[in-house]
Amino acid sequence: MNKGSGTVYKTRTQMVADILREKILSGEIVAGEALRQDAIAKEFDVSRIPVREALLQLEAQGLVHFEAHKGATATELSPAKVNELFELRALVECHVLENAIENMTDQDFDAASKILHDFEAAVESGTQIETWSDLNYALHAALYEPAEMPQAMEIIKSLNIKSDRYIRLQLLFTTGIDKAEKEHSELLSLCKKRDKAAATTLLKKHILEAGQAIHDLLTQQQLMHSTAGK
Repeated sequence: MNKGSGTVYKTRTQMVADILREKILSGEIVAGEALRQDAIAKEFDVSRIPVREALLQLEAQGLVHFEAHKGATATELSPAKVNELFELRALVECHVLENAIENMTDQDFDAASKILHDFEAAVESGTQIETWSDLNYALHAALYEPAEMPQAMEIIKSLNIKSDRYIRLQLLFTTGIDKAEKEHSELLSLCKKRDKAAATTLLKKHILEAGQAIHDLLTQQQLMHSTAGK
């Protein structure tokens, strides 16, 4: 329960949701694993009500699936879902970035540069793997915020939450981490130059190629599992 972490939770539901989310995203809870409400309630020393509410939150974020007579399970990693999620991300995020660039200030560039530095430091440390995906999203969000499009940002946040497990897979198990570092730096540079066309072209490539790498990895894993099971 991370009692020593100093984290303050507003509600029992939030505590359960946050910890279960991290376990699912980190792979500690594997895809397809049953999430039994009684066992979770006992683990966190809470009633079943906040557990149920937490699982419903995670379902809305695409991390949990409810089935009749079966209960809740961690969602499966699907190559087909990867394609749809990352194509949607490319559409929305490129549109928002195009609108953000003209509003960017030196403060916005400084904030993005700091996040980029933190991302690179976390990668180089090799001991802060759990922060890679969070910093990756924080950098993208910092570049999009100047667009002042709050509804679009809500969509982007939702898509990124649903993509998070896939992004972690890409950063950990493909050459994606080095590629992401390089492209993040290039993207920030193009934003500073106010080059909308080049920046949105790079962002689209950045997102779609990440999605393709994850799709290929999952397809390869499924093929290996299928072959091993014969």
